[in-house]
Amino acid sequence: MRGSATSSRAWPTWRQLGRDSRDTLFLLATIAAIVAPHASHLPLWASAITALMLSWRGWLAWRSEPLPGRWVLVAVLLLGAALTWITHRTLLGREAGITLLVMLMALKTLELRARRDAFVVFFLGFFLVLTNFLYSQSLFTALWTLLSVWALLSAVVLAQMPVGQPSLLLAAKQAARTTLYGLPVMVLLFVLFPRIGPLWGVPADSVGRTGLSNRMDFGAMSEIANDDSIAMRLRFQGPPPPPQARYFRGPVLAQFDGKTWRPSPLQWPGRPDPLQTQGPALSYEVTLEPLRISVLPLLEMSPEPAGTELQLEALKVRRAPELQWAAERPITERLRLNARAFSSYRHGPLTGPGQHALVLQNYLDLPPGYNPRTLAWAAELRRQPQFAGLNESQLAPALAQAVMQHIASADFIYTLAPGRYGEATPHLIDEFWFDRRLGFCEHFSAAFVVVMRAMGVPARIVTGFQGMDAQPQDGYWIVRNSNAHAWAEYYTPQQGWQRADPTAAIAPERIQQGLALRPPPGAWAGALGQLSPTLWLSLRRAWEMLDNRWQQSVLNYSRQSQFDLLKSAGFASPDWQLLGQVSAALIGLIALIGAAWASWQQRPHDAWSRQRARILSELQRLGVKGAAPHQSPAHWARLLQERHGQAALPAALLLQELERSRYGHGAAEPTSYASRRRWWRDFRAAGRMLRGKLAP
Repeated sequence: MRGSATSSRAWPTWRQLGRDSRDTLFLLATIAAIVAPHASHLPLWASAITALMLSWRGWLAWRSEPLPGRWVLVAVLLLGAALTWITHRTLLGREAGITLLVMLMALKTLELRARRDAFVVFFLGFFLVLTNFLYSQSLFTALWTLLSVWALLSAVVLAQMPVGQPSLLLAAKQAARTTLYGLPVMVLLFVLFPRIGPLWGVPADSVGRTGLSNRMDFGAMSEIANDDSIAMRLRFQGPPPPPQARYFRGPVLAQFDGKTWRPSPLQWPGRPDPLQTQGPALSYEVTLEPLRISVLPLLEMSPEPAGTELQLEALKVRRAPELQWAAERPITERLRLNARAFSSYRHGPLTGPGQHALVLQNYLDLPPGYNPRTLAWAAELRRQPQFAGLNESQLAPALAQAVMQHIASADFIYTLAPGRYGEATPHLIDEFWFDRRLGFCEHFSAAFVVVMRAMGVPARIVTGFQGMDAQPQDGYWIVRNSNAHAWAEYYTPQQGWQRADPTAAIAPERIQQGLALRPPPGAWAGALGQLSPTLWLSLRRAWEMLDNRWQQSVLNYSRQSQFDLLKSAGFASPDWQLLGQVSAALIGLIALIGAAWASWQQRPHDAWSRQRARILSELQRLGVKGAAPHQSPAHWARLLQERHGQAALPAALLLQELERSRYGHGAAEPTSYASRRRWWRDFRAAGRMLRGKLAP
């Protein structure tokens, strides 16, 4: 029995906790929720140390143990700073700054002794919440941020309630009410505050992830780590293009060193590919997610000639010589633009190769000493008699068709898990073409280009996206990162560059139906799939529709939207100066309203003073002597019962209730106007009933 009692004192239940312990545990849970979205971006050691410090502080709060000494905190601080320097090679910048901020906030909880320490944690928490938007601005991030801010405000309200032990629910209600007061200012700042570009840099392209990149390492991935997130949304003016025409042109790769494909070394000024478009144009609107590459993938083929420049918000893009849209920096913000595309076009030098030898030679170069078996096979194919009598315009298409037939007829296998190439030999194309014959689009397109170059036909790799979801969502067609694709182009005199997609020869359903690469289902998706095969897809579709509306209505609210709003308000030619003046005037008006409200709230005769004066006046009418303003409601109840006995019990009980609401367990700031009005109505009714009983 003695051991049981000791255990009960050592590990109190939630209801047995003192206020300091309870409020500290609530604050620690809030900090954990704030840090959780950063876990995937923090170094593993930072997440582990943060979790350890928060758990340690929670254990100390639950057991009411003393906090550690300052030397312990200094040691942890130095350890965190040293590990940050080792990991990031700096203590400044975005990644290192957020790592240190998380560590400092967790460390500050270990010296949480006074209210000023709590306010430091609050302010660090509010700033850390904002940093979530440096990684994502999705609807989920916004909702999580809203909940985190609400929890932090609740903790601030608790710190401002020094009397009694107010409930967490009461603090949460007060925090929500305070948030609603600031809602008009938040909406005003969103609508009128000038839009500016990103403040901090962005991380480099990740490796081993499905999606576009500015380079392609042949065989570097043993298995595709599929990313099924959305890359872009499109809305067409009319029917969408057929599946076989859904190619979105991204980075063009021409330089090959035996392992890695990179963009052409020919930079501006270069000889551009002339472009001729035919037939009707397809107009569409595209909302592009941050892809973190320096190429804007648009539907083939945009009609603008090489050298055309576009200004998209704070990003400038230019049509490169190979007709991809090159940006001046990686795309790190969401973009929306209107574009056109022609399904029928010709591009490239349309005369003989001799007049463009310098440009085309770049698409014939192969690294010396690599892939001898593939080069020999290509030379043998080129010597076949069926190609002997063909002219220049006929030869390249015939050779391309022969290579495609070989891919389709040989025992090649299209797979998302081909294994890693190049571990036993540096001749990666040889290993793929003759030995293993396993791969996905990058393997087939790279091998096709090498074979074509070996036969004297200029060729290059084009990366981008191919295909879309089978059905639109809320009027938008979805292109996912799992739609990332690589195909080839080869040059034909008199006809220019021709698209050739080797994937269509080995996996025609991938192109003809525009199917995305499908990753294995996760734990949740697999479990839901067992219950209903379409349940997971339906839930994902519903969430993506909500997220799309969030993006279209909120995230795509741009500078031009602000000017359009001012025009609709009656301003003829809005500019930045007018926008600033309108913003300043409205913010000043809200500030005056707030100041007037604060002044009214701080009047000497506050709500409790007015309520107390009315209670004392009612007690005088009931004949109670000796009731004074400095006395408590419980004392007034005793005076009332001493004067009128059992008949005054209903009014006395209401006074005791008022006592508990102000000074008892769970006491807080004065209650709401509605509750005070309801209490006063009941108290006056009890007083009238008492006077009726006392009347002769």
